[in-house]
Amino acid sequence: MRPSRFYPRRLVLAGTAGLVGAGLALPARAALLATPRQTEGPFYPPELPRDDDNDLVRVTGADARALGQVTHVLGRVVDRAGRPLPGVLVEIWQCDANGRYLHPGDRGARPRDWHFQSYGRTLTDASGGYRFRTIRPVPYPGRTPHIHFKLSREGAELLTTQMYVAGEPGNERDFLLRSVRDPAARARLLVDLRPAGAIEAGALAGTFEIVVAG
Repeated sequence: MRPSRFYPRRLVLAGTAGLVGAGLALPARAALLATPRQTEGPFYPPELPRDDDNDLVRVTGADARALGQVTHVLGRVVDRAGRPLPGVLVEIWQCDANGRYLHPGDRGARPRDWHFQSYGRTLTDASGGYRFRTIRPVPYPGRTPHIHFKLSREGAELLTTQMYVAGEPGNERDFLLRSVRDPAARARLLVDLRPAGAIEAGALAGTFEIVVAG
């Protein structure tokens, strides 16, 4: 499988390197703490959308972009020794700005945002790097804002987890996030989303470093 296409390079040249470099200082002296596993949940799309690249904000053929604040999520996938893992399929899925998933089991009353792709995937590069253009995740009843991640290589699943937004008031009440008892392990799931005008006007960006146990 070839890497998915991505949004124009002008959106990332100015700011991507600094974000990744700042967030991925991987110590070589000791094994890294693995990213905790989390449940896949009930809303992994049963049928993948026709447009399944790593830009979830624009759907091919649509005349408008998704509702919500554009957010760039990027990072690297490494093993516990800090070695990059190239060729890993990284999938993400999340609800739209109205709190609706692209899934027939989501029977929420609010309308779906059909301009949001809801699901995306890409392959890690030679340095283990990946990136997505999506929206800032929003809460919905019972859950704090989060993005689902699934990693696999050559058909074998490596990790399923969830990324959370640091500082969200709902984090302390979220049963899945609270299930990670170790504070250091829980911190691996929390990502600071900061203004990233150098990447795209009005956008946020955050680095989610993923460490696979093996």
